[in-house]
Amino acid sequence: MKMEEIVQEKLRLLFNDDSIIFDKSRFAGGLTNYNYIMNIKGTEYVIRQPGGMTNQIIDRKIEKVNNKLASELGLNSEIVYFDEFSGIKISAYIKNSKNVAFSDPCSQGNLRAVSSLMKKIHSSPVRFPNSFDWHKELQKYEKIVRELNGDFFFDYADLKNKLLEFAHKNITSTNSCPCHNDTVPENFLVNDNGRAFLIDWEYSGMNDPSWDVAAYILESKLTEESIEYLLLEYYGQIPATVEVLKIKSFILAQDLLWTVWALIRHYNGDDFLDYCVYRYERFRKNVRALTFLSDCSIADMVKI
Repeated sequence: MKMEEIVQEKLRLLFNDDSIIFDKSRFAGGLTNYNYIMNIKGTEYVIRQPGGMTNQIIDRKIEKVNNKLASELGLNSEIVYFDEFSGIKISAYIKNSKNVAFSDPCSQGNLRAVSSLMKKIHSSPVRFPNSFDWHKELQKYEKIVRELNGDFFFDYADLKNKLLEFAHKNITSTNSCPCHNDTVPENFLVNDNGRAFLIDWEYSGMNDPSWDVAAYILESKLTEESIEYLLLEYYGQIPATVEVLKIKSFILAQDLLWTVWALIRHYNGDDFLDYCVYRYERFRKNVRALTFLSDCSIADMVKI
């Protein structure tokens, strides 16, 4: 049975209505998965159709637990249904909301909202049952690429080693706290009352909080001015050199990690090659810059 048919079957069972048709006309975005807004019996929901290979990449049982914890903290949208076997998720649609990517990830209002949400989860007493370790995630993704008989870029091994050397040298200490680990601007929503939400917790786990900060900077392509504003909002002061070097290390790691993630999707037959090449080219540029130019700024690293 195709995934679309499975989604439709789940909808019919959940709402006890055999006439429901899985309507994909209102696409709500997504890379790992595909999300659609549907009006069912007068109420709007976001229906998640899992993307290719996602059950090999994501531990859905852990995601279900972490989603619930994030919802209890008031950070996440309400989860109506979660199938830990298929990865299908149905959540309440947040009315009159816009994702930060659409409404401008660089605006000071959005930067304050993003910083506030990140600090709330990072400082919460919640403990996720798993850890997000980018080294282990990278190894897992590499293994899947090999199982798909895929290839890596010709200079992959050399540049990866340079990343590992840079990270080992410059990440001198880490903290472990609950993190989202996929803080792209599309995952931050702000409604018309100014309330902010952080959705899609499938990569969540215990991690160093600067990973989330680095991810928002990179994925939002923040300007130098916006980066400075976010860092001051989040850390409460200009971060020390050791923290800046940690952010730079995580930016490198994220571009490589999501490059290999995209290779998985590519070798599974999905159209992710352009995304993969874009991230790897930026990774390649930044590795070379940090190898020869010790003063390469965070703002320079964001650019392709």
